[in-house]
Amino acid sequence: MPDFAALIDEFGTLLLQGTLDTLIMVFVSTAIAYLLGIVIGVVLHLSAPGGLSPQPVIYAVLGWLVNIGRSLPFIILMVALIPTTSLLVGTSTGIVGVIPPLVVSTAPFVGRMVEQSLAEVSHDVVEAAEACGASIPRIVFSALLPEALPSIVRGVAVTLIAVLGYTAIAGALGAGGLGDIAIRYGYYRYQNDVMIITIVLLVVLVQLIQSICNLVARKVDHR
Repeated sequence: MPDFAALIDEFGTLLLQGTLDTLIMVFVSTAIAYLLGIVIGVVLHLSAPGGLSPQPVIYAVLGWLVNIGRSLPFIILMVALIPTTSLLVGTSTGIVGVIPPLVVSTAPFVGRMVEQSLAEVSHDVVEAAEACGASIPRIVFSALLPEALPSIVRGVAVTLIAVLGYTAIAGALGAGGLGDIAIRYGYYRYQNDVMIITIVLLVVLVQLIQSICNLVARKVDHR
């Protein structure tokens, strides 16, 4: 059995920093991806056939771009975006260097989830807003998004956990965080105890994210 007391004594500071780096990558990239993804999801919902403002060309083109973004494996996307990432943030490694590819990979995924959440909103809610003479932007912000909020919050948990997995993959390319520690110490140096504790930390983070998002979703669900 690994001597966890000795392990923490030797690697505690490194693991703490790796955990903080991972959380920064996860939450910053997810926040930016949601800002973009909500816009994408709303446009897809509004422009879809039968939507409030059907626009077949916009829906087809945007949907095509979203599908391409969702189909690319993250590690390939990260490598392909190295020149663009370096141009945008000045580096393609470390915490800062991994955020642009995380956003590009996550935003289309969020867009589709938001679109689905909006599609689940009862037509009665939309019809009631239309009967009051509400404009499309007002319907979106006063009816669609508030009603879809519990579903969107539950989607946040799925997204955060997916991005957490992406950061572990990015660790193999020098992005830092727990994935980098697992690769450098657990794999290259054959220190299985380090590998085990990084896995445990990742599992704990997943459980915390899921539990917190479930709690928030229940709080915002007034149905």
